[in-house]
Amino acid sequence: MLGRLLTFPVDAFIWLLQELKERAEEEMYDETRIRQELLELESRAEAGVISREEYEAGELALVRRLAQARRWRAEREAEE
Repeated sequence: MLGRLLTFPVDAFIWLLQELKERAEEEMYDETRIRQELLELESRAEAGVISREEYEAGELALVRRLAQARRWRAEREAEE
């Protein structure tokens, strides 16, 4: 019992870090959000707010992130 009381702050801190990591990953790999960012990028390019080169670089980064998101989601589902 005493050992549990002594390690509680460390255990709580580790739990908090794991929760923050999970939420950050969920936000980073939210496919709906990534697709929305792609649409916004396209709109900015069509409106002339960004150059073609900026659009292509942004699109490539978002498509890669979308692929990562799909792999991440598949890994999570395989763990369950």
